[in-house]
Amino acid sequence: MRIGIVILPDQRWSVASRRWQRAEEYGFDHAWTYDHLGWRDLVDGPWFDAVPTLTAAAGVTSTIKLGTYVASPNFRHPVHFAREVTALDDISGGRLLLGLGAGGTGFDSAVFGEPEFTPGRRIDRFTEFLDLLGTILTNPATTHRGEFYTAIDARSTPGPVQQPRPPFVVAANGPRALRLAARHGDGWVTTGPAADDLESWWQAVAAIVTRFEESLSAAGRAPDAIPRYLNLDSAPLYSMTSVDAFTDAIGRASALGFTDAITHWPRASSWYAGDEKVLETVAERLESLRRI
Repeated sequence: MRIGIVILPDQRWSVASRRWQRAEEYGFDHAWTYDHLGWRDLVDGPWFDAVPTLTAAAGVTSTIKLGTYVASPNFRHPVHFAREVTALDDISGGRLLLGLGAGGTGFDSAVFGEPEFTPGRRIDRFTEFLDLLGTILTNPATTHRGEFYTAIDARSTPGPVQQPRPPFVVAANGPRALRLAARHGDGWVTTGPAADDLESWWQAVAAIVTRFEESLSAAGRAPDAIPRYLNLDSAPLYSMTSVDAFTDAIGRASALGFTDAITHWPRASSWYAGDEKVLETVAERLESLRRI
């Protein structure tokens, strides 16, 4: 089991830089930041962009994998994003994990003043986004005219450090997204569905795992073809509430076949409110937790 942590982009770099360094010092396998223009009720507070944040994080770390959690078509175009991805992968020395999702509702879409897409249209757009982004990153020049995107002789020189491109970790819960992750993903990440209680959430995650394995089989891929990431903190209980809560969550994720688990850096209040002393104790036990 590999264990990662999300560091929200809600602090000035004078504070945030030390968190990214500590994540590496603690021994986490990967560290992520949200790729949103604003997120839930934190939209009225400080918030910084994911790409420059990860660029800066690459400069103060040397080994830990760094990821977008998750980039989406809501405000990213494959032509420009391919350039950002290429730069990030280069600056980090090939440590980039590219978390990608279909994009949801809320501030990221409403801020543009355009009608929100239906869930089906978001998946349609995401399908084209994945195809075009992958094509640009793996070809010297790309021309594309699709339903959602146009690219005229889009260049990718010199190309990513990681070949043929950085891993696509595709976020998926619903049937069509799961099929996309099974076909296109170099990794799959899930939040599980909303649930009122912890046991119901874990049961629902187990059901999603089954559907993902069916999608892998339909795509002609082996059950262990790609890593499986679980966001522990989509559960009704924040995983860093206590060391025992975190240990239990890791054990359950492992039993369901997840290869990677993702927690969040404790915040003073609101989302992921917790005590950094719990994080420090968890960090001391990472090696034993990986063996659960």
